[in-house]
Amino acid sequence: MKLKALIGDREQELLIKLEEGRISAQIGNRVYELEVREIERDCYLFFLHHNVHECRVSERPASKETFDVTIHGRSHAVTIVDPKRLRSGQNSDRHHHGVAEIRAPMPGKVVRVQTEAGETVEKGAGVIVVEAMKMQNEMKSPRAGIVVSINVQAGDTVNAGDVLAVIE
Repeated sequence: MKLKALIGDREQELLIKLEEGRISAQIGNRVYELEVREIERDCYLFFLHHNVHECRVSERPASKETFDVTIHGRSHAVTIVDPKRLRSGQNSDRHHHGVAEIRAPMPGKVVRVQTEAGETVEKGAGVIVVEAMKMQNEMKSPRAGIVVSINVQAGDTVNAGDVLAVIE
């Protein structure tokens, strides 16, 4: 999954690959191969080579994209921006005709299905919630229309790119 992170006034591009307790994270031109364990809610241990790093993450109540991340005793405000979301706002007119597919942005588990096939939805309405790395991501309708199909149900495991729902 390709993301951008805003840390203070710095912007970093991130490429993250998740695979059963392991993370490959590319930040700029640096690559980190990490083992990750959640030791309690919002508290993680990262194993890098022979070093162990504790990281605490808490969501800011006012924003679903901004987190307080504490590592090595220092707290940082981190805002995660999905470049696809930025582009979809700029190219939203391409969804006015035809079919729009809602795809899983990363591997995860379906937590909630918020609509049913046959229902009418407005642009930006929540359709499905997927949890990945203990963070819930609400997949929203890219356009107003009718839900043609819902391809998952709560509890299903999904892979990046899987079609979760179709809006016409």
